[in-house]
Amino acid sequence: MQAYLLIIAGALAVAAFATPVVRSFAARSGFMDAPSARKVHSEPMPMLGGAALYIAVVAALLVLGDRAEVTELAGIVIGATVAAAVGLLDDRRSLSAPLKLFGQVGAGLLLIGTGVTIQLVASPVIDGALTILWVVVIANAFNFMDNMDGVAGGVGAIGAGWYLVLAIDNDQLLVAPLAAAVMGACIGFLVYNFFPAKIIMGDAGSLFLGFVLAALAIKLRFPGQPTSITWMIPVFVCAPLLFDLGLVVVSRIRRRVNPFTTAGKDHLSHRLTARGLSTRVAALSIYAFAIASGALGFLISRSTPTVGFTILAASAASVVWALWRLEFAPLPAGASGTV
Repeated sequence: MQAYLLIIAGALAVAAFATPVVRSFAARSGFMDAPSARKVHSEPMPMLGGAALYIAVVAALLVLGDRAEVTELAGIVIGATVAAAVGLLDDRRSLSAPLKLFGQVGAGLLLIGTGVTIQLVASPVIDGALTILWVVVIANAFNFMDNMDGVAGGVGAIGAGWYLVLAIDNDQLLVAPLAAAVMGACIGFLVYNFFPAKIIMGDAGSLFLGFVLAALAIKLRFPGQPTSITWMIPVFVCAPLLFDLGLVVVSRIRRRVNPFTTAGKDHLSHRLTARGLSTRVAALSIYAFAIASGALGFLISRSTPTVGFTILAASAASVVWALWRLEFAPLPAGASGTV
C-alpha cells in the first residue's frame, strides 16, 4: 500500500507543478477555449490541462512504478497516448466527429493487440467488438462530462480511486499503479481546475482519462466471481459518466437534434445549477454520486449473483426516475436554466 501512496503523491506533485507551466504555454501558443453561449466560462480559458495530466501519469509510472508493471501496462499507455493526441489535435483544429471516432477505435485496437480485451463471451470477435465499444463509449462519456469546473477531474480521481481499491482487494497488482497515478494526477490538476478554474483539461485530457478508465476496467479481473456479475462492477464505477451521457442523448433525441454534434447546457451539472445549486455544490454532488456508485460496485465485487442483480435492478429503476425528473420535471420556483 505504501508504494501506491507514493505513486499518488508523486503524480499529484507533478500535476500540481506542470499545470501552471502548461497553462502559461497555452496562453502563449493560442490553446485557448473561447467563451460562448453553451459554455460556463465568460473569458478565454487555457485548455492544455490534458498535457499536465498525461505528463503526471506517465512520469509517476516511469519513476515510481516497478519496471515489470510499466512493461505490462505499455499497451494501455500507448493507446492512451493515441487518445490524448487525437484530443490535442481536436483542441487545436476541431476535428470532425468521424475522424475523432477513427482515432478512438485505433486506440482501442492497440489495446486488443496487446492482449487487453474484454473476456465476457467465448468469441474473440465479439469480445473484441465489446472492447472497442466500451472504450469509445467511456472516452466520449468522459469528454461529455468535462463541461463545468472541477467535474471531470473529480470524477476521474474518484473512479481511479475505486479501481485502485478493487485492484488491491483482488490482488490485481499490475492495475493498481496506473490507477494510483491517475488518481494522483487528477487531484493535482483539481488544484487549478476546481471552481473558479484557471485551466481546463480540453479534449486531450478528457479522451486520455476516459481511455485509461476504460482500459483499467478491462484489465481488472475478479477471481472467484462469475462473469454474470463482474461486468456490472466497472459499469457502477463509471455510472456518473454513463448517466450524464444517457441523459444528454435522450434529451437531444427527444428534441430532435444530433446528440454528438450538438453542444449545449443540458448535462447533469448544468441541470443541477439550473435547479439552484452553485457550481461548487453541483460538482460536489456529482462527486457524491461517483463515490456512492463506486461503493455499490465494490459491494457487488464481494456479493452473490442474486445480490448483484438486485442492486442492478434497484439502480436501474433509480436511473429511470432520475432521467424523468431531470428531463421533464419543472424547475423550482425562481430557478432558471437552459436545456
